[in-house]
Amino acid sequence: MSVTKRTLACVISVLLSSIAIAAPPGQPNILVLMAEDMSARVGAFGDEVAVTPNIDRLAREGTRYPNTFTTAGVCAPSRAAHITGMHQNSFGGQHMRTASSPLGRYRAVPPPEVKAYPELLRAAGYYTWTGHKLDYQFSGPMANSGPFSIWDEEGATGHWRNRLSGQPFFGLVNFNITHESRIFRKANAAALHEERQVSPAQVQVPPYYPDTATVRSDIARHYNNIAMMDRQVGEMLEQLEADGLANSTIVIWTTDHGDGLPRAKRDLFEAGIKVPMIIRWPEAYRPEGVVPGGIDVRLVSFVDLAPTILRLAGVSLPAYMQGRDIITAQPRDYIYASRDRIDEVTDRQRAVRDNRYKYIRSWYPQQPGGHRLAFRDNLKMMQELWQLLEEGKLNDQQRQWFEPPGEERLFDLQKDPFELNNLAADPTHRATLQRMRDALATWQDEVEDWGEQSEAEMLASFRPNGEVQVTEPAEISFRQGDLHLFSKTKDASLAYRIDGGSWQLYTRPVSVAGSVEVQAKAVRYGWDESAVLTKNSPRAEDDGTLE
Repeated sequence: MSVTKRTLACVISVLLSSIAIAAPPGQPNILVLMAEDMSARVGAFGDEVAVTPNIDRLAREGTRYPNTFTTAGVCAPSRAAHITGMHQNSFGGQHMRTASSPLGRYRAVPPPEVKAYPELLRAAGYYTWTGHKLDYQFSGPMANSGPFSIWDEEGATGHWRNRLSGQPFFGLVNFNITHESRIFRKANAAALHEERQVSPAQVQVPPYYPDTATVRSDIARHYNNIAMMDRQVGEMLEQLEADGLANSTIVIWTTDHGDGLPRAKRDLFEAGIKVPMIIRWPEAYRPEGVVPGGIDVRLVSFVDLAPTILRLAGVSLPAYMQGRDIITAQPRDYIYASRDRIDEVTDRQRAVRDNRYKYIRSWYPQQPGGHRLAFRDNLKMMQELWQLLEEGKLNDQQRQWFEPPGEERLFDLQKDPFELNNLAADPTHRATLQRMRDALATWQDEVEDWGEQSEAEMLASFRPNGEVQVTEPAEISFRQGDLHLFSKTKDASLAYRIDGGSWQLYTRPVSVAGSVEVQAKAVRYGWDESAVLTKNSPRAEDDGTLE
């Protein structure tokens, strides 16, 4: 090529590049950053004790959603709802947890058409990845224990840098450092030595706890774990910046449920289900009327995250999703939450909340939230609470959690933010009580509630004749040079790989060139995956059709 032609080619290349930069945006990258076991202990949400500079900066650049609620106060049921856009009790994912049931390990079995929303993104061309935590109730708690079809990569290897050139990505990153166990485990001692930014003297003690050195120490440790999580979030955001992706990536930061502290985690109080959420919108993807640093006070449920993310990606919303996208849909009047079996303790509660009131119905009115629980009792403050209870040293507000809750509770969250004054028997609130009862009843009519039956009955329906169902294998065929897959199991997810390469989600016929070895497998959520079948494509000189 001559110098003149080479120069002209360079000029054309630069012009084309500038045109590409100015072109309308395509599908955005989407990154969900999810802390564990944490309420709104963040500076940007008004907590003056919290040390969260990176999340505060994210809030200044994005939108805060202070009225966001999980569908349960504990991880596995909450994560099941988040990943499907369906309330966990509507498909048998309500108990904590299926992988450690007293009846034996099992998996919830959603309706056959239900897919985790990252799989729908993957089918639309996204590279999807997550870390070590799954916990969807139709998976085990950790990576590589769930349907293979949801993620391109799980565990330590996943990262947007592994995607194909130009491919949009969806990532779900979990921050375990804020988990309840990090408050009591000795393994956290070294990290705490590095990060002691909040002292016990600084924390505020809610009235349902006694103000003791132990209580203050555990709350302070929680704050310091949050400070470490904030630093990890900052590192992730710095990677986005360094890779030039900040302006093409929607970042969502939230937590999987409320604080990993007594009377918070596992319960339906605000401390258990109300969580902070921030969405940082790059300018090209920012909805109309949204400004950096803004606050949207609408009620948001965790079942709304799946349809919202699909809408942002331009993916059609499946009819089975019970949430609504917060971009185009009308704001909610109510959010709903559930509590069912907690480890070995049987319970069933349902809650409905509007902008001011919360109603909680208990089917086991004698079962208090403050019960013995081996895991929770590792907390030093929990051990102290038990001791003070036995010694009669807790006041009425501190003792309330250990007492039977009764069948109905109604709280005025405006006047009683700590939910200590039950108004259900107050005649002046009779109309509000009935309205909230009706709202709960309407929801239960609209959303099938598997809590109506015992866990044993539910498990029997998942396992006819006591056996885990197995997905039918993927049938492989080649027609006119295209690979076709099919499974007799209704709506099974299918995957294939060619010549031992990486597994790909099958959504439509795939063109194959020449003679290759194809492996395929299938899975229905909650069932065992099929065996892997192998077949070679026809040689080039054949007619291109092989059944």
